[in-house]
Amino acid sequence: MHDLVVRGARIVDGSGAPTFVGDVAVDGAHITSVGGAAGKAHRELDGDGLVAAPGWVDVHTHYDGQATWDPEVSPSSWHGVTTVVMGNCGVGFAPVRPGGESFLIELMEGVEDIPGSALHEGIEWNWESFAEYLDALDAMPRVMDVAAQVPHAAVRAFVLGERAHEEATADEIMQMAEIVENALRAGAVGFTTSRTILHRSKHGLIPGTDVTPDELLAIGDAMGRAGHGVFEIVSDHQGREPERDWLVDLARRSGCTVTYALAQTPFAPEAYRASLDDASRHASEGLRIVPQVSSRPTGMLFGLQSSLHPFITHPTYRALHDLPLAERVARLRQTDVRDALLSEKPATENVIAIGLMTRWAQIFPLGDPPDYEPAPSTSVAAVALRERRAPEAVMLDWMLERDGTALMFAPLASYVAFDHEAIREMMTHPATVLGLSDGGAHCGLICDASMPTTLLTHWVRDRSRGERLSLEQAVHLQTARTAKTYGFDDRGILAAGMRADLNLIDVDGLRLHAPEMVFDLPAGGRRLVQHVDGYMATVVAGQVTYVDGTPTGERPGRLVRAS
Repeated sequence: MHDLVVRGARIVDGSGAPTFVGDVAVDGAHITSVGGAAGKAHRELDGDGLVAAPGWVDVHTHYDGQATWDPEVSPSSWHGVTTVVMGNCGVGFAPVRPGGESFLIELMEGVEDIPGSALHEGIEWNWESFAEYLDALDAMPRVMDVAAQVPHAAVRAFVLGERAHEEATADEIMQMAEIVENALRAGAVGFTTSRTILHRSKHGLIPGTDVTPDELLAIGDAMGRAGHGVFEIVSDHQGREPERDWLVDLARRSGCTVTYALAQTPFAPEAYRASLDDASRHASEGLRIVPQVSSRPTGMLFGLQSSLHPFITHPTYRALHDLPLAERVARLRQTDVRDALLSEKPATENVIAIGLMTRWAQIFPLGDPPDYEPAPSTSVAAVALRERRAPEAVMLDWMLERDGTALMFAPLASYVAFDHEAIREMMTHPATVLGLSDGGAHCGLICDASMPTTLLTHWVRDRSRGERLSLEQAVHLQTARTAKTYGFDDRGILAAGMRADLNLIDVDGLRLHAPEMVFDLPAGGRRLVQHVDGYMATVVAGQVTYVDGTPTGERPGRLVRAS
C-alpha cells in the first residue's frame, strides 16, 4: 500500500513532454510510479480535472533572514514553490563576526527593502561561519526546502571589517576565497555578487560592487576546487563588456555555472539579443553561462503604503505621511490639501528617484485581478492626455481608490514596446533560466514572488496581446530547467525515484489576487504579499503541506546541501 496517491490527474511531468492522465504514487519522500493506475494508498488526493506538476523551484529569492523565523516561507509557499535559493545579489547574513550583524542588516535593508527592525527582531544570530548558518537553517522545519548561496558583501565584511568597501590585499583575497570554498564544501550551492549602482545602502554602494576581476576570479578558482556551485551576478552590464571576458574566464577555469540577471533596457532595447547570442555560443563551447530572466516585467507598485510613489517627497504629503491610512486618505480628498499637493514638485535632488516617479507613460493601474501586460492606452500619460488633465491629478485619483490601497504598476525593464514579446523571447530561449522573483524582498515596493503562478494564469491561459506558452513548456521552465541550473538532480521532474515535491492545480480556477500590504513581520514590519486561489494541494517530500491554500501543519522542508 502506497503512502500517498494522486488519483487520475493530468500529469505535466516537468520534462516538457506531452501531458497524460494517470496516477502519481508516493512512498516516503519519493515518487514510486507516474502514470497508469496505482494501487491503494493510506491517503489519496483526487486529481480529476486537475494538473499534477512538480513543485516550483525558485532560484532567486531573499529569504535569508525570514527563513530563520518563518516556517511557511510566505508568500512563495502560497504559490506552489517547494524549493527556494537564497543569498542572491551579494547580500546575506553569513559569515558574520560578533558585532557585525547591524552592518549586514543595513545592507539588506538598503538593497532589498526588507525592514531592518524586522531583521533585528527576527534573526537570532546563532552562527558565525557560513557552515554554522547552514546548520541553523537545517535545524528548522519548514513547509519547503531552502538552499543558500554565499554573499560577497558578507564575506568582505567578515575579512576586511570596517574596510569592507576598500580594495583587498592579495592575502585578504585568499582569505575570502578560502571562506567561499569552505562554505561550498559545507553545502552552500553558490556564491553571489553585485556590480550595479542600483544596489546601495546607507553606506553607499555595497561591498564588492567595484572590485577588480582578480578578486572574483580567485573566488571562482575556489569554487572550482570545491567542485560545484553557481556564480550569480547582477550587473549594469548584463553579461556584456567590460565584464564578459572575465566571466567567461571564470566559467572556463572553475567549471561552474555562471548566471546573471538579463532584461530589456529602455536605453539599449536590442542589447538583450546579443546576450542571448553569447549564451548560445558559450553553450556550444561547453560553458554554462546562463542569463537569468523573469516571466513578467519587474515593476514597482506605487501606492500610499509603498516605499516610493510620485508624491512621497512633496512637502504637503510629507506632513501627512505618518497619519493612519484612513486619515491620510480623508485629508488627501480635501480640496485645499489636494490643490496644495498638486501645485508642488518632488522635493528631492535625486535624479534617478524623480525619473522613476514621473515616468507617466510607464505607470498603469494594476487592477484586481492584476494586469502585468497593460496596454499603453491605459497609462497615466495616455489617460491624462485624453481627459485633458495633469498626469499628477490622474495619479492621485487612482491612488485614492479602494480606500487608499490601490496600487499602480510601474515596469522598470522589459516593457519598452508595451508588451511581453521581449520577455517571451528571453524566457523561451534554450540557454536562459527563469528567476528574479526576489521572494521575501522589496517588501514596500515590489511583489513578484507570484511569478511562478504568472506562468499559468498569464502565459498559458489568459494572455490576449500575444502568443501564449503551452502548459508543458511553462511547467518545464519553472521546474526541470531551474532545478538543473543549480544541480538539483533529485527534483523538478515527476518520475519514479525523484523527490515527491508536487502541486495539484486547478488551472481553470487559478486566480491571482492583487498584492496587498500587511504588517506581519517581526516588530510589525510591513510587506507586500499576494494571495492566490487554485492550488488544491502542495506536497513536499511526500507530505501534504497545503490543501486549498491552507497550511496543514506538516513541515518536511529542510536545507538543500550541494554535493
